[in-house]
Order: sequence, then structure tokens, then C-alpha cells
Amino acid sequence: MIPTTSAPNEGATVNVVPRVLVDATAVPADRGALGRYVDGLIAALHRADADLAVACQRSDEERYAALAPKARVVSGPPAIVHRPARLAWEQTGLPFIAKQVAADVIHAPYYSTPLRPGVPVVVTVHDVTYFAEPEVHNPVKATYIKSATRTAVRRAARLIVPSKATRDEMVRLLRADPTRIDVAYHGVDHEIFHPPGEDERRRLSDRLGLHGHPYIAFLGALEPRKNVPNLIRGWVRAVDGLKDAPALVLAGSGGWDDEVDAALADVPHQLRVLRPGYLRWSSLPGFFGGALVVALPSRGEGFGLPVLEAMSCGSAVLTTHQSSLPEVGGEAVAYTEPDAESIGAALSTLIADDARRRALAEAAAARAAEFTWTASAEAHLASYRRAAEQ
Repeated sequence: MIPTTSAPNEGATVNVVPRVLVDATAVPADRGALGRYVDGLIAALHRADADLAVACQRSDEERYAALAPKARVVSGPPAIVHRPARLAWEQTGLPFIAKQVAADVIHAPYYSTPLRPGVPVVVTVHDVTYFAEPEVHNPVKATYIKSATRTAVRRAARLIVPSKATRDEMVRLLRADPTRIDVAYHGVDHEIFHPPGEDERRRLSDRLGLHGHPYIAFLGALEPRKNVPNLIRGWVRAVDGLKDAPALVLAGSGGWDDEVDAALADVPHQLRVLRPGYLRWSSLPGFFGGALVVALPSRGEGFGLPVLEAMSCGSAVLTTHQSSLPEVGGEAVAYTEPDAESIGAALSTLIADDARRRALAEAAAARAAEFTWTASAEAHLASYRRAAEQ
């Protein structure tokens, strides 16, 4: 079962039903992890009959109107597609919209918050790896997020985090008040992320040019925290010398890990690595479900949404014991230490053991079914009520 997420004051009886303005203006066009979080949450809040308003970019206005037909959807100016303009607009434009829609609470789902909001603010802090391991992050991005996180810890009425591990790290590293932190696990869209049929697996394999050849799957940005160089080196250890060596497919948007190219340069010529770039959501069940193993050996995550999505597709998943990942995977995934030798040993064992992979795939799909956006929305609503009381 999923661990309980009760906050210290969760037992209090609360009758307030606040009107909440969700700031979706930071959601990127490629609907990465932030987009999947905001979209899934807004749709679930709507189904829960929340009193909801949404601020968004103009390109997303129709999307959120469809996801939450009863919500008041207000778009910001065109310039907010650029981060500097959005951050400036956040300080004045967002409080104006909050007043315009008579919001009782603002939910800022991506670290930053207006300094003079006029109403209580709930801020989602996705992870604190920027403080724990600053060297594995882009320095410019890390500076911004660390500053925004410190401001949120000081000023927000409530803080929402996606795991107990993130809550505990906030208390340890930032001395955050644990009584103001609410844990709300992410959900997964089980209609999108489902165990694929044979046709879905075949179409994806053909699109990658593999045509049924076995492969190990990775999905994510090529940044140091994702530990891709050690995955490459570990995969080489696991498959070199095998007669029908599985390929390695590194899918996802770009990144800035300089070690990736160095690790790829050392791959023996007879082994095959594919880098297909961004994959559409509709392709992901076939990608995850068609892989021998989905390997996501991250050095740390606030939650680990790709791990959960791969589990929901009935995949045999290999990840690490780092930070929140055991909260997501439980006993339904395989674990490794993040070094190349350990990754190689774990991959070798899984590649050779069909029964173990099938057992993991079955357990993963069952555990993933317990993570829903409905449950996540309930936890968010409780946090909004606590903020409105304050």
C-alpha cells in the first residue's frame, strides 16, 4: 500500500471551501513533468467540484477550459511565454487576476510566488536536490530555484511536496516548519499510461527502427541528476558479449550533461544506442511496455513521475534507493546503487531472468493503480483549506 501522507494537523475539522486560483503560466509547451502535474491536478480538482480558477498562457486557454469546464480560465499577456516576463508579471498580474476572480487562495505549482499576493499562497516545492546536490544542476537554474524555494519557505501559507522524503529534506536543509508542509503524492493518468497491446509495442519498435529487437529504455532530460553516463557504462557491462545484445534507447528532451557524449564515445561499435529525442505521450505505453527493462537510475527525485508512469505501463523498472524513489516503487521495482558497476550487475540479472521481469511488471501495474490524481486532488484541497484558515 502507498504510505500515509497525513500532515501534523490533518485531523482538524475544516469547513472552509475556498476559491482557488491555480497559476499554470509556467507550464511548458512540451508538457514535461510540470505540465503532467498541473494538467492532472486541474482535471481532478474539477472532478472534485473545487471552486476553481486557472491563470495560463494564451496557448493553453482552450486546453484548461476543456480540462475544467466549470473553472474560470484567464490567460496572461503573450509576453509571459518568456520566463523573465512571466516572473515579472507574476508579481503584479497574478495578484490582479486573483482579485478579479475573487480567489481566496493562490496555488503556485512551481516554486515561485508573488511577494504581495493579497491572499494566502500555497506553493508546490517539487524537490530540494538543488540544495542537496547543487553540482548536478545547471548553475543558472539552480540559483533561481534555490532563491524561489527559500522565499516560499518564508512566505507561503502552506507548502505542498510530492513525497515524505522531500518534506524531510526541506526540514533538514532549509529548517522549514514541518507543520506547514503537506505531502500530496502525484497521480498518473491510467488512460494514457496503460499496459500496451502488441500493436502499440510493434509500432513503437518499428518507429525506432528496432523492428522487434530487444531494448533497455530510458526517458528523461540528459542532465547529471538523471545519471545517464553511469547508465550507459552499466548497460555496456551488462550486454557486451551477449549474442543478441539489447539496444539502449535514451529518449526525452535535451540536457546539459557533458559526460553523456564521453560515455557514448566508449560504447563498443557492435552495440547500439538510439537517441530518438522527444516522444509523444501516445507513444509512451509502447515505449515503456515494449522494453525489456525501463532503467531510471536517478541520483535523486522529488517524486519520480517517469518511474510511476513506466510502472503504470506494466514495465519491469530499475531505479535507485535515492530520496523519494522507494516511496513510489515500493517492492514493485528493482533497485540498484547509482554507480556503473551496480547498474550493470542489476541489468544483467534482469536481462537474464524472464520470470523476474514478468513478476515485476505485474507488481508495478498493481502498485501504480494506487496512485491517482483524485487522491492527489483531495490532499491539495485539504492544503488549500488550511491556507484559507490562516
